[in-house]
Amino acid sequence: MSSEEDSCQAVEEQPPVKVPRLDPEVSTPTAPVQELLQQAVGFACQLTDQQFAKCMDRIDPLRHLRDEFEIPRMNTIPTADESVVNMDDDGIYMCGNSLGLMPHAIRAIVTQELDKWAHMGILGQFAGHMPWAMSDELILAKMAKIVGANEKEVAIMNGLSVNIHMLLVSFYRPTKERHKILIEEHAFPSDHYVAESQISLHGYDPKTSLVLAKPREGEHCLRMSDVLDLIDREGDSIAVILLPGIQYYTGQVFDMKAITEAGHRKGCLVGFDLAHAVGNIEMQLHDWNVDFAAWCTYKYLNSGAGAIAGAFLHEMHAVNNHPRLAGWWGHQMSTRFNMDNKMDLSAGIAGYRISNPSLMAIIPVKASLEIFAKTSMSALRKKSLLLTGYLEYLVRLYFSKPHSLPQNESNGKTLNDAATDIYIHVITPSEPSERGCQLSLMFNTAIDDIFTQLLKRGVLCDERKPNVIRFAPIPLYTKFEDVWRMVQALRESLNAVKQQKLGRSLDELD
Repeated sequence: MSSEEDSCQAVEEQPPVKVPRLDPEVSTPTAPVQELLQQAVGFACQLTDQQFAKCMDRIDPLRHLRDEFEIPRMNTIPTADESVVNMDDDGIYMCGNSLGLMPHAIRAIVTQELDKWAHMGILGQFAGHMPWAMSDELILAKMAKIVGANEKEVAIMNGLSVNIHMLLVSFYRPTKERHKILIEEHAFPSDHYVAESQISLHGYDPKTSLVLAKPREGEHCLRMSDVLDLIDREGDSIAVILLPGIQYYTGQVFDMKAITEAGHRKGCLVGFDLAHAVGNIEMQLHDWNVDFAAWCTYKYLNSGAGAIAGAFLHEMHAVNNHPRLAGWWGHQMSTRFNMDNKMDLSAGIAGYRISNPSLMAIIPVKASLEIFAKTSMSALRKKSLLLTGYLEYLVRLYFSKPHSLPQNESNGKTLNDAATDIYIHVITPSEPSERGCQLSLMFNTAIDDIFTQLLKRGVLCDERKPNVIRFAPIPLYTKFEDVWRMVQALRESLNAVKQQKLGRSLDELD
């Protein structure tokens, strides 16, 4: 047994690990952090030790899934600076909430299907392991499992915003009494544009027909009680509720079950944009009676930039006479090639398909879903809670205001002085059930220089100007040591920025 393995063995009798002082916002460690602290006792080390992260990776039951992905290395990241990083190391990827990493298997599947095209041409439509004419239907079962739906309630088609438009054509049918769409005030721009354009298309005015759910003054996240109160108060005039499963900016999880129930009580139809929820948290769209939903596949589902999207329609709406934009691919496969121009409409969401999907668009989704099939959303969620709890713990420990380090961490010295103080506020909810993989960190200064320093250290994350950086430790491929390394890179980055600020201040004095 190696010394590293030996150091990760549980010890029966160790003194309790001292919990460092956290900022006042979180006086009691969350359940994931309590579990991490207990693990630290067994490893006989502190959560702040790199060895702790290594030990957590060693006992991680999902550690093998990282091998399914292409991990960017420092020497392939164009922004990495060899003066501050080891170019042979793996990069620190914290941006799966914007673009997931590439599954290894994609190359092999692409080659297989290109060979089939080369060798049999048109016959590939109905031959091989992945007949092109049915390629989208072949992966539905795996996709349905991820969102908690029946297979016939899910389709792979179009892009996210296109799917929302397609569904609203059917489900937004305004009347004089019920003509409003409820979205959040800070919805992702595309959702806002979709809602406004649908309202205008029907001859109504977004100024009076668009209802915005707003956080309270001075708060970043919506309170679910306020959302439910808004639905109860305005619901009689709301035709459609269109909210996110997870808010893209703050990382807040919305209570989709409660929102759906509240909407239905008032006679509203309820749909969700699941772009940041799918592959991130456990969902039960069918059991929650969600009317419709749509999602992209390039974030947590790792299918590549601009990848083909998904859509859900509850079986209660499988047969309906709502208006829709129809196309050939919505025709039943059994009679599709009769070419008699007599629509034999597929039931459910399958009838909303318009065109056959690109073979190359389906391949990345297939490769990613096969990885998800090797685990479960509950297992991924369990690891995600630990990863995010670990990240939050370290961020609050080192960067909260004021954030003088504990005596044993800093030898009595503070991380930074008053003149150049930089601190961080976590705007993502601290309650584990109210967040997914992402933590959004708000800085008390503009982030341009900080973001540049992180990029130099091979940390790939996501900036939202003027002062928020989003970090997402994805359980499929993120190690606990990646989180530890990222926090060290952030400490180094802030120190570098503070030195720059101090230098500029001295120059001004001169």
